[in-house]
Amino acid sequence: MRPEEIRKDFPFFEKNKNITYLDSAATSQKPSIVIDSLKEYYETFNANAGRGSYGLSAKSKEILENTREKLKDFTKAGHDYELIFTKSATEALNLVSYSYGLNNLKKGDQVLISIADHHANLVNWQYICEKTGSELKYFYLDENLNLDLEDYRRKLNSKTKIVAFTGASNVLSFEVEIAKMVEMAKEYGAVTVVDATQLISHRQIDVDAYKCDFLAFSGHKALASQGVGCLIGKKDLLNKMDPFLLGGDMIEYVTEESVSYAEIPSKFEAGTLDIGAIYSLNKAVDYINHIGYESIEKIERNLFSYLLEEIEKLDFVKIYYDPSHSHTNLIFTIENIHPHDISQILDYYGICIRTGHHCAQPLHRYLGLNSSSRVSIAFYNTKEEINRLIWGLKKVKEVIYGA
Repeated sequence: MRPEEIRKDFPFFEKNKNITYLDSAATSQKPSIVIDSLKEYYETFNANAGRGSYGLSAKSKEILENTREKLKDFTKAGHDYELIFTKSATEALNLVSYSYGLNNLKKGDQVLISIADHHANLVNWQYICEKTGSELKYFYLDENLNLDLEDYRRKLNSKTKIVAFTGASNVLSFEVEIAKMVEMAKEYGAVTVVDATQLISHRQIDVDAYKCDFLAFSGHKALASQGVGCLIGKKDLLNKMDPFLLGGDMIEYVTEESVSYAEIPSKFEAGTLDIGAIYSLNKAVDYINHIGYESIEKIERNLFSYLLEEIEKLDFVKIYYDPSHSHTNLIFTIENIHPHDISQILDYYGICIRTGHHCAQPLHRYLGLNSSSRVSIAFYNTKEEINRLIWGLKKVKEVIYGA
């Protein structure tokens, strides 16, 4: 499909013709099939899934389980894995750190993570290491701003019990050799945790090929609504883990003195799930399959190449990237102009980008930056929008410097 045809599937662009949206790494825009699914669910199916013996409750439960199986197929997660619904990738990663990390780490153990990880896969491990007396170690970047696999290899050892890393950076946009990194960690018996939040909307995920122990992602960055995330985990590990949240629908029996928990996945799905959001993720998967990852990659690769070509013509803009790996996100700075000022001026002209530390403060400090500006594209963007960004950056310089 051509980008012009794809954009017709997204009502946002029809209703906001004066807005150039270049912040899809923060949250994606939604196609009609996803927006309509929310209306359909609440008008037609709304009930508490599995909590009643009537038809609507059973239908909501059917939607829940159908989506679970569809997502396992979508991410190529085989029989050894189970999928847990959460409200976000952040909750999914916290589930692992609390339910597995807190109960299995001890003094003298090590957790190894990358300097490029989002706070959701960093602060949780800081907390767990503090509580258990284990040590948090980082591996860093190479000269091309990719994960340094040699540094990673050097820091893996018999004390390494958990390895957690991003599958694609939300700042530098590099991609990761996930299967290779998991294999290296397994040589030391470490449990592996992959944050695939920035990967799933751009690349085919293959959990069976990765052989990781846990993988997390959120729905709202992959065309679905806010309110749904997923944790895919090895069944044998999940069965041994304590629940993260306690309450309704995750119990088997309760007496005044004790409780026994339901089987997975229910054991980790306490409370009322957002079935409307889960249904929207079901339809988002249908839409991604309709477009196809091959087409998505081709469109985004061409757009990103054009973005680089045009932004490199601006001698007042400094960009941070490796051309061999970057695919959707690009951070940049302009000397003596704060990123927030850049964003506010661009916003005046209807151009939406992200500024700040992008929930990756340690990475920014490692790069020698307090903050940066980020452009993040998706397959529904166009070259005309990139042209408008370039025009907007020239206006930023003009507004600040008067020329």
